[in-house]
Amino acid sequence: MIKLGNLTYQQLQEKFRIKSPWDMIIIFILNVLITIPIFIITHHNLATLDWLFHIDRIVLFLLILLIIQLILRAMRRVTLISVILYFIVLSYGTLSGKYGFEKVYEDYRSMIYTMNDDPYPQDIIISKLLPFPNKSKIIDAIEYQNPKIRNFAIMATSKHFKNVKGYNDYFTLIQSFAVFKEINSRWYYVSDPKGHDYIAKATESLQYLSGDCDDHSIFMAACIKSIGGTVRLIHTKGHIYPEIFIGTQKDLEKINYVIKKTLFPLESKNKPINYHIDERGNIWLNLDYTAKYPGGPFMNEEILGALTLE
Repeated sequence: MIKLGNLTYQQLQEKFRIKSPWDMIIIFILNVLITIPIFIITHHNLATLDWLFHIDRIVLFLLILLIIQLILRAMRRVTLISVILYFIVLSYGTLSGKYGFEKVYEDYRSMIYTMNDDPYPQDIIISKLLPFPNKSKIIDAIEYQNPKIRNFAIMATSKHFKNVKGYNDYFTLIQSFAVFKEINSRWYYVSDPKGHDYIAKATESLQYLSGDCDDHSIFMAACIKSIGGTVRLIHTKGHIYPEIFIGTQKDLEKINYVIKKTLFPLESKNKPINYHIDERGNIWLNLDYTAKYPGGPFMNEEILGALTLE
C-alpha cells in the first residue's frame, strides 16, 4: 500500500475528495468554460444552415456541451484533482502578485472576445499556448526598479526631445522615444556563447550597451518601464524585440505625426510606421535594435509569443 507520511493513498483520496453535488457543479462550470471556445472555433469552421432562430447553432452548442460533459465525468477523478491543483497555483499567484485569478479572467475574456471576431479563432488559442522562451529569466532580468537603470533613462530624457512642446498627452511616450534614441544609437550587437542562450540582466547591458536581441529587449524594456512606459516583448522566429504601447488609432495618428515631423524626421522620411494591433485593439510600436526610428521595419512579421510587462 502506497503511503505519504502517515497517510495511505486511499486516505489522501478521501481527504481531497469533493462531495456531491459540488463535484458535478465544478465539472459543469469547467465544461462551460471549455465548450465556449470550442463552439466558437466550430461555428467559424462549419457552414451555417440558416435554420429558424439559429437552431442549428443552439444544437451545435448543446452537442459540444454534452460531449465535453461526458468526457469530464468519465475522467472525474483526474479532472477534480487537476482543478484543485490549478486553484492552489492560482491562489499562490494571486497572493504573490504574479499570475493569479485576475490575470486568468482577463486572458480568458480577451481570448473569447478576439475569437468571436477572428476568422481563424483556433489561431488565438494556439498563440496563447505557445511558450515565451526563457520567460522567468527575462522577467527577472528586467530590473526597472534598479536606480542605475532609472538614472540612465533619466539621462536619455534630459539629452533628447527635452524641449518638445505641445504634446502633453504623450509626455511619457516622447520620453520613452528619447530612451529608444539613446539606446539604439549606441547599441553594439554581440552574440551569445556558442550553443548557449545567455540572458543578461539590464544592469549588465548598461555597462557596455552591448549584447544580442534579447539583451537589447530586456534593457529597453527596463529603461522605458522605469519612467512609466508600457512595453511588451515579441518572440518571433529566432528573434526577440520590444514594442511600446501607443493606444488607439487616433493616438497612432498623432504619434505618427510627431515622429515624422519633430522627433525623427530624417530617419523616418518617406518610410512607414510599423506596428501591431493586439487582441484588445491596442496598438504597439516596434522598437527593435535594427530600427532607426520608433516604428521602424520588422525583422520578422510573424508573432510566436508576446510578453506584456504590466
